[in-house]
Amino acid sequence: MRNDMELLKEMKKKKIGVLLGGLSEEREISLKTGNAVLGALRSKGYKAVAIDAGRDLAARLASERIEAAFMALHGRYGEDGCVQGLLEVMGIPYTGSGVRSSALCMDKVAAKKMMIFHGVSTPKFCVFREDERGVLAKLPKLPLVVKPVAEGSAIGVSIVRSKAALAAAVDSALRYGGAALAEEFIEGRELTVSILNGRVLPTIEIRPREGFYDFHAKYTKGATGFLVPAPLSALAGKRVAACGLGAYAALGCSGAARVDVMLDANSVPYALEVNTIPGLTELSLFPRAAAAAGLDYPALVEEMLLGAGLNKA
Repeated sequence: MRNDMELLKEMKKKKIGVLLGGLSEEREISLKTGNAVLGALRSKGYKAVAIDAGRDLAARLASERIEAAFMALHGRYGEDGCVQGLLEVMGIPYTGSGVRSSALCMDKVAAKKMMIFHGVSTPKFCVFREDERGVLAKLPKLPLVVKPVAEGSAIGVSIVRSKAALAAAVDSALRYGGAALAEEFIEGRELTVSILNGRVLPTIEIRPREGFYDFHAKYTKGATGFLVPAPLSALAGKRVAACGLGAYAALGCSGAARVDVMLDANSVPYALEVNTIPGLTELSLFPRAAAAAGLDYPALVEEMLLGAGLNKA
């Protein structure tokens, strides 16, 4: 079996397409992630080019003669298995999780059902579809977190503390697709567990200056404080890491992934969702966790590249 150095040496002979931009609501974040990755790969001596993943993606990949793909797409048509499926058909190895895992993680309802099946703790939930607005009988108790079923970066997310506010929150979430997830709000500490090629990196605690960790808090400098590693007891730390790794395994993830976790007052962790293409901007969480583990940004990107070409789930 070839070692990592041999794999990376072989990868330096290939033309690598950094797939960025795309068609989702997270296009601008993807451009930032992709351009940062592009610079890191070139600094390491890789033959990397930027490929904006538009409707002509297949033609671009063919005309550029791309031999391996670094996935830097966020949201739909990139993080949901669509582009991964295209790459599989074209025989182009790529970073991150495979078609099935990507699709599962992007669909928050399917992901939660899979986690429950595998015994991974996750908040209680119900689903609102276009024809089910106003159905309250099956709701978990208030407060609730209402979010689109298939979006990332906290787009369309609301915290609902009264039934009167529910309809507007559901309407907001439904603007991003045909279903909204209403999830039990877990009072506690907001954490994220980053996993790289099956290895758990230091846990991060997220402390927004105001409100919750929404789109503004994620991408505005100074809007959120981070504790790396999170100040957890030995027992809580083990529980949180096990919860994150359990979600990663239950959903068949590979390569890099980030699991959002809430830790309640009794040190019980709850996995919220799994991000199969973590952000890699200057404000992103995954590079912070990697740095705490001793990996600088170029080294992190290079280790992520190792995942390209492995059998996908």
